[in-house]
Amino acid sequence: MRTTVEIPIQGMDCAECTLHVQKAIAGVAGIVRVDVFLSSEKAVIDLDPQIATQKMIEKAVQKAGYQVGSGTKDQDGGFQASQYTRPILTLFGTIFGFVLFVVVAGEWLGLFSAVTERVPWPIMLGLVLVGGFPIFKNVIRASFRGQVLAHTLMTVGVLAAIIVGEWATATVIVFLMRAGDYTERFTAERARRAVKDLASMAPQTARVEREGQEIQVDIANLHLGEIVVVRPGEKIPVDGEIVSGYATIDQAAITGESMPVEAAPGSQVFAATIARLGSLRVRATHIGPDTTFGRVIKLVESAEANRADVQRVADKFSGYYLPIVALIAALTFLIRRDPLATAAVLVVACSCSFALATPIAMLASIGAGAKRGLLIKGGKYLELLSRADILLIDKTGTLTMGKPQITHLIAANGKPDNWEIVSLTGQQEISANHLQVLKLAACAERYSEHPVAEAVRQSAYQQDLPSCLPQEFNAIPGMGVQARINGNTVKVGNWRMMAEMQQNQDAEATSRIDELLTQARQLEAQGKTLLFVAQDGLISGLLAAADTLRAEVPGAIAAVRELGIQQVELLTGDNDRTAAALVESLIQGSHNSKPLPGLRYRADLLPEDKITIVKEYQDQGYTVIMVGDGVNDAPALAQADVGIAMGAAGSDIAIEAAHIALMREDWELVPEVLRISKRTMRVVKMNIAFTAVYNLLGLSLAALGFLPPIFAAAAQSIPDLGILANSSRLLKQKDTRQRGAHAHP
Repeated sequence: MRTTVEIPIQGMDCAECTLHVQKAIAGVAGIVRVDVFLSSEKAVIDLDPQIATQKMIEKAVQKAGYQVGSGTKDQDGGFQASQYTRPILTLFGTIFGFVLFVVVAGEWLGLFSAVTERVPWPIMLGLVLVGGFPIFKNVIRASFRGQVLAHTLMTVGVLAAIIVGEWATATVIVFLMRAGDYTERFTAERARRAVKDLASMAPQTARVEREGQEIQVDIANLHLGEIVVVRPGEKIPVDGEIVSGYATIDQAAITGESMPVEAAPGSQVFAATIARLGSLRVRATHIGPDTTFGRVIKLVESAEANRADVQRVADKFSGYYLPIVALIAALTFLIRRDPLATAAVLVVACSCSFALATPIAMLASIGAGAKRGLLIKGGKYLELLSRADILLIDKTGTLTMGKPQITHLIAANGKPDNWEIVSLTGQQEISANHLQVLKLAACAERYSEHPVAEAVRQSAYQQDLPSCLPQEFNAIPGMGVQARINGNTVKVGNWRMMAEMQQNQDAEATSRIDELLTQARQLEAQGKTLLFVAQDGLISGLLAAADTLRAEVPGAIAAVRELGIQQVELLTGDNDRTAAALVESLIQGSHNSKPLPGLRYRADLLPEDKITIVKEYQDQGYTVIMVGDGVNDAPALAQADVGIAMGAAGSDIAIEAAHIALMREDWELVPEVLRISKRTMRVVKMNIAFTAVYNLLGLSLAALGFLPPIFAAAAQSIPDLGILANSSRLLKQKDTRQRGAHAHP
């Protein structure tokens, strides 16, 4: 029996800390899996409760030098030691800056030594021990476990300064080490901010109807099916269906879209959205962490588990970096016989900056993206997206609006071979035979979830046809549906199903439908999707459906090509003629911007065929993006290097299947998320390059004796601040989408 628990962890400042905690917890008996997240300061643990206990985990965390939190969440949804963290850090930063200026300026002018020589060494030693106690304690604990921390070498540097009698230098180094810790903590806190700001948007209470009264309750005390009352200007606390009332809903928390939508009885609403200009009564269908917003928060928090390859390289390098620094320090001492230069080498080294270079940038982009309706499940997918080559696109519900309409009916009129086509969009009279074909199709499609099936049912409703329930129903993937209606077998499907039925018909029956097939091909040439209707093996007629191409698609695809995608390919279950018509409309639709060279398509595909195509490109060494609606193409999305689900708000399947979920149906978000990925990777590379050059320069100056230990201690915190400043730009990413134009990344 496995159980999943979440435990708050206090004291983690960088990626290196999460690795230490993860290793410590993983060593506890009964632990199946553990993920430790810097952004939300917690560990998510799969364990066997009969073996692993809370006390065992707490003990392991404490041995690693960290603490298990109280478990009480602050209003931001995260675990914090104090609500005064930011003011304290600001005050400390001011004091640190002043002291640093005095020390450095005093050392530079030769005044520092004159002052510190008047302070007795026991006082200096006391300051070193008191100020450095938390650091020294963690270093000693880690040493007993065979671990080398970033502070290990710095502690050796402090010891070296004490041995040569540089008490003042040792004191200042300890002070600057503590200052560096606070700097790293502040940097990590800034990275967490985007996630916590998102979590703070979750409603904490709800007004619910109970026993004829409206009472205010905590979200945790709500029950499924209860009626929640939402007044103008309030956040909707649950996912649910409107029972009564009308309102304008601000869905920015879910979709990132500032334009509100109108909601009426029967409409679906989401938690954390805001009711404007109206009151609502909502029946709760999902509450708390099970709401769409709750799932978004959880997935953003757990995005750290999907580390980018570049982050794994940085983490691995951090493990080698400290031994390299120790070797440089040893060589410095052996060659120069200068203990202060050796101490400076140990003090200036900062492995945390390498560990912070990638996750800080990734967390910033993931958190900022979530606020705009871009749910990115990890830095791994940002990195893959930035170097993608191939874009595969599912047609229905992705390139098109996903809301097709039945435009034409064909049925026999009088004689069996006298097929007549009628339009449902004009004033043409519809015969009883045509209505019978529509009625059969609507009944057979009663339980189908395909968008075209919904169009059939809607068309039957508009013609005032009575509804019916099939006695049996069976969906045939890639072909259509089969149902049992009043004792008859009714099939509704595409050309593939039509061809299968023709194999079982005699020559007379085949000849009878020749005129029907001729008219069908004419409709297909116009880009229509066809549904053949058969009863007991004989063709009764067909329905033609049209879906509207999204207006922004041609421009968005052109922008994707400009962003480095080599090939764009349309994948569809429709036949070749329908697919060709759609591609032609895409090319024609791009005349206001730029042409779409080399746009390909593959038609007549089954769901498994799409998976095969993804694998084909991957086997050739390409990095593949697959864009779909996340429902019938979910397996292909999962197979792709990066699967992007369009319009995933409210769809559990889409959110789970995709690596990136676009919470609203807007194709311009596809090139936008590509731009974000490329911008993020540029920042990551800048962080790594800056850190590498800075550490190389610092180690060189320290080894040559040009960087005294005091200056080295002051310098070792600067990379963290540089990484923070550079990565913070990603927290304020602007929407660069341009209607009718294409911006370069």
